[in-house]
Amino acid sequence: MTDSPARPTFEQARDELTDVVRRLEAGGTTLEESLALWERGEALATICQEWLDAARARLDTARGTTEHGAD
Repeated sequence: MTDSPARPTFEQARDELTDVVRRLEAGGTTLEESLALWERGEALATICQEWLDAARARLDTARGTTEHGAD
């Protein structure tokens, strides 16, 4: 997985996701703003999961395994 300006790093996505959750929990936003925040949060969660999946695949390759949990 390559890092690009359009795609945040795992840490950037995680930090922004944390901010989105904080803003949603705080309330005080309109329905449209809340929906936009929710959608951004979903996109950020997907990005984080992709980074984690790629890291797991690299670890599995380094360990010589092809399936999760295989030893």
